[in-house]
Amino acid sequence: MSYSFDFSGLSQGYDELLQGLKVTVELTIAANLIGVTLGFIVALLVMSKLKLVRTPAMLFVEFFRCTPAIIQIVWFFYCVPILFDVYLDSLTMGVLALGLNLTAFNAEAYRAAIQSVPREQHDAGIALGLSPLQRVLYIVLPHAVRASVPVLITNGIGIFQQTALVAIVAIQDLMYQGKALATTTYRPIETFTVIAIIYFAISFPIAQLVQAIERRREMASR
Repeated sequence: MSYSFDFSGLSQGYDELLQGLKVTVELTIAANLIGVTLGFIVALLVMSKLKLVRTPAMLFVEFFRCTPAIIQIVWFFYCVPILFDVYLDSLTMGVLALGLNLTAFNAEAYRAAIQSVPREQHDAGIALGLSPLQRVLYIVLPHAVRASVPVLITNGIGIFQQTALVAIVAIQDLMYQGKALATTTYRPIETFTVIAIIYFAISFPIAQLVQAIERRREMASR
């Protein structure tokens, strides 16, 4: 290979990359707050005995799980303003698209965790006179959160990586700034190598944390 790597030219764009990383982190945090919160609510709706409640929730989950995230992002940016006459800033649109995508995947994680709650705990809540809402808040929710933490964190890593897709609608995240820098410096290989390293440096430690949590849980269950 005759290609000569030269990273020196990237020094002029470090500030822009850091600014892009800041936007990426903001998108990730906001999307995770939506996904973790709404995911539990959607999981309860999916498990409802009422078909009128269950069916729309299931359609929501399947739509976001079975369509590409990039299509969802583009749809939000171009279709929502036209169809619903709702105009939000690009960052908010990105947060909503990513947050609802994460909600669908987290809902499945919560649903599996809720189904694993021992029947005895439900019976104990009924025996104590707890209302259905109290049983959800004090019995189901704590168990579901503990059981689904590894999956929720893994999904959170995935949404961090998927934030790169918002560059297609001109949100100035890390990927967007990287593309601009690659065009300016004529060094796409070096630029995208640095960007890949940044994504890896953030994702890898969190992935290791997930593995540590799972190992600890396995040891505790023995």
